[in-house]
Amino acid sequence: MQFIDFAGHWQLSRQITDALHGQDGRLEGRTAFVPNERGLRYTETGQLSLISGAVMQATRSYLWDADDTGVVVRFDTGAPFHRFDLTGTTQGTSHLCGADMYLVTYDFTQWPAWTATWRVTGPRKNYTSISQYTPDLHLGCP
Repeated sequence: MQFIDFAGHWQLSRQITDALHGQDGRLEGRTAFVPNERGLRYTETGQLSLISGAVMQATRSYLWDADDTGVVVRFDTGAPFHRFDLTGTTQGTSHLCGADMYLVTYDFTQWPAWTATWRVTGPRKNYTSISQYTPDLHLGCP
């Protein structure tokens, strides 16, 4: 697997388990990795359904850039977020947001299916988010 192999469209399924507020939820949607001048723009869109019954549209974007050994992820503003290596199962670098700590583990052992598991802890947050990505055959393979 190489950085450019992410380019294209993916189906996204995310399970959120919220231990602090009990706002468990599920997001179903799609992700696109579109080449730009620096690397790839990651854009996800989907429908988030919370255990409370609330349903909402969700979107987010990041910038992915390749470096010598992996991927640097930035917020869509260009501010740094985290980085990770393109190996089987790998932990990304941590990200402190206020007093809340974000830790991510990527798993590419079933490529082209892959997962990103976030564990977020702190005074305002305590949740796990598991995102599963599979090639979107309706929009073309990555």
